[in-house]
Amino acid sequence: MESTLNTELLASMLKNKRGEKGLRAIAIEIGDVSAATISRIEQGKIPDVDTFIKICKWLEVTTDNFIIGSKKSKPISNKEQVLAHLRADKELKKDTVNMLIQMIDMAYKSK
Repeated sequence: MESTLNTELLASMLKNKRGEKGLRAIAIEIGDVSAATISRIEQGKIPDVDTFIKICKWLEVTTDNFIIGSKKSKPISNKEQVLAHLRADKELKKDTVNMLIQMIDMAYKSK
């Protein structure tokens, strides 16, 4: 089975975290990535490995979150996807995100 990159999820999380910031500002934040590259990734194009790793670090998620069909990786659960989106959200304060993460953890533990 071949592994595939979930470019849709990557683009979505990148757009969410970027919010209203310009492409150039985000490129500088991430480091060694051009604004044009960010734009292409947001349009669903596959980044090179180094860029992909830098973006994952900037999003504060592991690269595994975006790998589909790998024999080694398990499918991403709904909980993991929600948490990844929350961590990427720039509109919420970090304290609010942490509280929401705790609530989601409690909800999944109680099921």
